[in-house]
Amino acid sequence: MIAHYHAQTWNAAEIARSLGVSENTTRRYLEILSGAYMVRVLPPWFENLKKRQKKSPKTYLRDSGLLHSLLGIPTLAALRSHPKLGASWEGFALEQILALAPTRDAYYWGTHGGAELDLLLFHEGERHGFELKYVDAPRTTRSMRVAIQDVGLDRLWVLYPGAETYDLDDKITALPLRDLRTGGTPLA
Repeated sequence: MIAHYHAQTWNAAEIARSLGVSENTTRRYLEILSGAYMVRVLPPWFENLKKRQKKSPKTYLRDSGLLHSLLGIPTLAALRSHPKLGASWEGFALEQILALAPTRDAYYWGTHGGAELDLLLFHEGERHGFELKYVDAPRTTRSMRVAIQDVGLDRLWVLYPGAETYDLDDKITALPLRDLRTGGTPLA
């Protein structure tokens, strides 16, 4: 069940109904899997912004190989045509960032209106945002602009599997995941 909800907002009631158990039981299962470092539970960030913000965590299987196995994805070619490709990339990139992060203050942010930020890190008094996109050429989106404005981001990086670093805006940079350490992020 967690593999199917990978990179999505946790909904204990829905999972409990599917498994035929109580919500408390599903929460305990999640705590066990998180405590065993199999699942990452990324908490939401919320402030008084006069917008309805998401307050449930997102869950990720921390091992992308295990995720692919549980989803029945046997090869890279199969992954490239699978509907969970973007979610798989998001989880993989998230783990790479958090392995390098000098802080444990890591969150995601989202509104019920659809704006979202995949990862929010606080470092030395600054707010750094990360969007994790499996695309050839990232572009600025309305959601990114809303996140910069509403969350008060000092900088936003769009991590993607490409090869070129380039500015999308004065506060937004497209950065290949392989350049995470050298791309001017707080992880460098």
